[in-house]
Amino acid sequence: MEFTNETELKAHLIASDAHFRTLSTEHATYSRLLSELESKSLLTAEEQVEEQRLKKLKLHAKDEMRQIMARHQMQPV
Repeated sequence: MEFTNETELKAHLIASDAHFRTLSTEHATYSRLLSELESKSLLTAEEQVEEQRLKKLKLHAKDEMRQIMARHQMQPV
C-alpha cells in the first residue's frame, strides 16, 4: 500500500500496528506532560530533572516511530 504523505502513513500504522499505536500514545502523553511543566514560570530542581527525563522519553518514542515508518515505506508493494 502506498501513502501520499506522512499523515496517511501514521494514521494507517496507528490503526494497524499495536506497537506503533502504543508509541504514538506515549509520545502524546510525554508531550502533554512537558507542556504542563513548561507552562510554569519556575521549575523546582525535581521538575527540571523530570522535564529532561520526559524529553528523552518523547524523543525515544519519536525515533522508534520514525524507524517503523521508514521500514514500512521500504516494503515492496
